Amino acid sequence: MEEFKSGFVAIIGRTNVGKSTLINSLVGEKVAIMTNKPQTTRTAIRAIVNKENSQIIFIDTPGIHKPKTKLGSTMIETAFGSAKEVDIILFLIEANSKKIGMGDRIILEKIKQAKKKTILIINKIDLVKKEELLEIIELYRKEYEFSAIIPISALKNSKTQSVLEEIEKLLEPGPAYYDTSEYTDQTIRQIAEEIIREKALKLLNDEVPHGLFVEIEKMEETLTNKQEQIYNIEATIFCIRDSHKGIIIGKNGTMLKKIGTYARQDLEKILGIKINLKTWVKVKKDWQDQDTIVKKFKFN
Repeated sequence: MEEFKSGFVAIIGRTNVGKSTLINSLVGEKVAIMTNKPQTTRTAIRAIVNKENSQIIFIDTPGIHKPKTKLGSTMIETAFGSAKEVDIILFLIEANSKKIGMGDRIILEKIKQAKKKTILIINKIDLVKKEELLEIIELYRKEYEFSAIIPISALKNSKTQSVLEEIEKLLEPGPAYYDTSEYTDQTIRQIAEEIIREKALKLLNDEVPHGLFVEIEKMEETLTNKQEQIYNIEATIFCIRDSHKGIIIGKNGTMLKKIGTYARQDLEKILGIKINLKTWVKVKKDWQDQDTIVKKFKFN
C-alpha cells in the first residue's frame, strides 16, 4: 500500500495574478473570494485537497504590493510569513510579463532565502503566444532552480491538475491534518464575512476602494415554521468615508439590498442551508490602522 503523504503549500504572488482563482480551481470549491480588484485576499486562507493517498493544505496569501496602512503592512507580513512555514511554495506569475518586475523580484529573493521546494506557476497562458511563453520560462529558469515550471490558465481551469500531480511528487510522508471531508479551515462566520465583502467589491466597481471591512454581529441556527434549518445572520459593512456609506446603501437602499441578495444566494449554495441575512453600513474612518481590527488578518 502506498504511503500517505501530506504537506502545507503556500501560493504567493503579486496582486491580481490569479491566486484565489487557482486555489478555488484546485480545491473544486469556492474557498477564496474573487474580484478583478487587487488586494482582495487579506488573510492566509487554508484550503484542503484530499486525495486517496495524500492531503494537501493550500494557503492562499495576500498579494504583494506597496503597503500604505497597517492593514497593508500586515497583509505583506502574512504573505511572506506563510512562505516560511510551509513545505512547498507555488510562485504564481503572469504569462504576459516581459521581464521580472520589482514585485516578482522581491518575491524571488524571499523564496531564495526560504530555501523551500518551489513550483513556478505561469498563469494566463491564454493571453500570450507560445514563443512569448517560452521566453518567460527561460527568463525565470536562469534565476532559480524550480522543482517544476507549469504554465496554466486558472480561469479556464486548464492544466491545473498538473499542479496537484507535481505537488504530490514533492510531498513527504505525513498524517492527515484535517478531517478528509473538510475543504477549508475557515469558520462559517469568516466565510460569510468574505462573501459579503466580495459581493460589495464586485457590485460597487471603482466607486468605493478597498476601505471595506465586514463583521458578523450575530449568527444563530434556528428552525423555520416548516422545521427547516436556517441561519439568521446580521452583518455590518464598515467603510472609511461618509460618502462611501451613501454609495454602499444606494438610492432607497437598492445597492445594499442587492449586495445582501447576492451574498445570501452564494452562501446558501456554499453552506447548503437557508440563510436569512440582514446587513447594515457604518463608517469607521481609521479601521485600516486600528490594531484591534488589523490583528484579525495576521497569519497564525
